Amino acid sequence: MKNYTLEAVIVAVGLALMGFFVKNGLGNIPRAERTVTVKGLAEIEVPANKVTWPIVVKYFDDNLTVAYNKMKNSNNQLVDYLVKNGIKKEDITFKSPEVEDTHADKYFTSQNRDAARYYITSVVTVTSNDVDKVRSLIERQSELLELGIVTTSSYEYSTVYEYTDLNSIKPKLIEEATKNARVSAEKFAKDSDSKLGKIKTANQGQISIFERDANTPYIKEVRVVSTVVYYLED
Repeated sequence: MKNYTLEAVIVAVGLALMGFFVKNGLGNIPRAERTVTVKGLAEIEVPANKVTWPIVVKYFDDNLTVAYNKMKNSNNQLVDYLVKNGIKKEDITFKSPEVEDTHADKYFTSQNRDAARYYITSVVTVTSNDVDKVRSLIERQSELLELGIVTTSSYEYSTVYEYTDLNSIKPKLIEEATKNARVSAEKFAKDSDSKLGKIKTANQGQISIFERDANTPYIKEVRVVSTVVYYLED
């Protein structure tokens, strides 16, 4: 006669072990994560702390040497004027003059021989951290006319204002952006009958600097958008 008792015991033990492993296996399977992704915006207005001011002057004459001497004398006057008005000499730089020979232009004809042959473009650039002082001089450019210096506007050489001290405001901006992100996440959690858990991931986002508006390029708007992923709990 077969030993049914032994077989029954073996089957029972096998079922018990299988149940144990299945139970523990299922217990180790993580439940689907519930998360919410939110963005937090922070922005601040700051004054520019660096300015680059190119002063463009054109000189012309039929004699190249005469035109060059005009430029040289004028540049000396210009530097004297800038220094007398508080600009440091080390903040003044000169670009190599650009010389144009109109007779060498392919569109030159005998009809425009009355125009001066040589045109020299001189660019004297002021680069300074004293933005207010430079702005004051820019607004008083008409004073250069009294010296016989006629400046000209150029799309190629335009005044540029910058903000270069991001490290001083970066922690505050990121902190504010993170707080704003959490407010949005808490609102979402409340609306979904959940509780806000810990942060899963956070991305600081790129810090951007814009001009506040076209009329005040010396006022900058610094902005950061942080992306934060939170766990949601029951």
